[in-house]
Amino acid sequence: MIKKILNKEIQDYINANLKTDLHSLLLKKSPFLKVSMVEIVNQIKGKNVAAKKFPFLLEEDIIFPPNLNLEQSSSEQTSKYKSQLFSGEKFLDLTAGFGIDAYFLSENFKEITLVEKNTELLEIVKHNWKILNKEANFINHDLEHFLEIFRQAQHDDVNQFDLIYLDPARRDSQKKKVFLLEDLSPNILEIQDELLNISGKVLIKLSPLIDLSYLISVLKNATKIYIIAVKNDVKEVLILLDKNKTEEKVKCICTNLESEDADFEFYFHDEKSASSEFSDALQFLYIPNNAVLKSGAFNLISKQFTLKKLHPNTHFYTSEKKVLNFPGRVLKVEKVEAKEIEKGSFNNIISKNYPLKPDEIKKKYKIQDGGENYLIFTQTLTSKIILRSF
Repeated sequence: MIKKILNKEIQDYINANLKTDLHSLLLKKSPFLKVSMVEIVNQIKGKNVAAKKFPFLLEEDIIFPPNLNLEQSSSEQTSKYKSQLFSGEKFLDLTAGFGIDAYFLSENFKEITLVEKNTELLEIVKHNWKILNKEANFINHDLEHFLEIFRQAQHDDVNQFDLIYLDPARRDSQKKKVFLLEDLSPNILEIQDELLNISGKVLIKLSPLIDLSYLISVLKNATKIYIIAVKNDVKEVLILLDKNKTEEKVKCICTNLESEDADFEFYFHDEKSASSEFSDALQFLYIPNNAVLKSGAFNLISKQFTLKKLHPNTHFYTSEKKVLNFPGRVLKVEKVEAKEIEKGSFNNIISKNYPLKPDEIKKKYKIQDGGENYLIFTQTLTSKIILRSF
């Protein structure tokens, strides 16, 4: 398939139709004898996805896999972030997929091994890496078979790799999403000891919906959790297992890529002993980014930045003087009455711990969406309030 699709005429046709409606293209007969319209459309989809998700692949002669493999791949932004965290001699990706994570994560390693059970997908990755002048050991086995071969080789020395990376499949046989580690493929709970025997460190990519307390409770040697958001949209949760773990505490690092937000770091178990003070709204309102909210550090962030909270069930914080380097939005606000809201005005609506949803608020007060200012509908310990940014 690779050789056929690289034909210059076919590539010219693909590039000429990048903005063409794909449904209408699929209804047409392929103008080429050896390549179907489905294969052509697949490459068009791939180029369009790459333009947004991993633009480094917009090189001549790059081949793209089926759409599902593109959807499951990490973005260039998150993969680059991961690449800054690790280095060493030998890197092993046990669930290589389309190879985006492996491409960047392996940048600071000398020897790279990729394991992928899908033969066609691995051939595409091998081709693309050759185009990109990147070398690796490509192994066409499933993870279990690879580990079995490794076992039979009877390696006497441990720590064969400096880092193992896994991105387990998060769908069951009925293609329904699953979240418990024992339901993933591979079952991380079954193989975690074996993985830590052949590598000092194991990095696992998981769903943004995973429960962090559950994760820490079932995984041995967990040392760090990375919560990665891009433009305030949480994309990934990573957990690092370290065989040489020396302390019980697990550090959590919250990062919001493509923003000016500072990273927020804390020890996960410290949240249990932290507490917040409460206050009515003062001059400044603080709204943590979604990576911080995912972490659940609702009291620690109050303590670390010396902020007061509006309400136990509203993760808004306040202060009289502006605090710098807060990981989220900081708004200068004033309290307003409902009758002061100008009909037809443009405002961004935020509603938290308030009876009405944003759409209901816009309808009730005849507010138009947009503009630079915010109207925040929420409540403190004493009453429901409306705040206006300025």
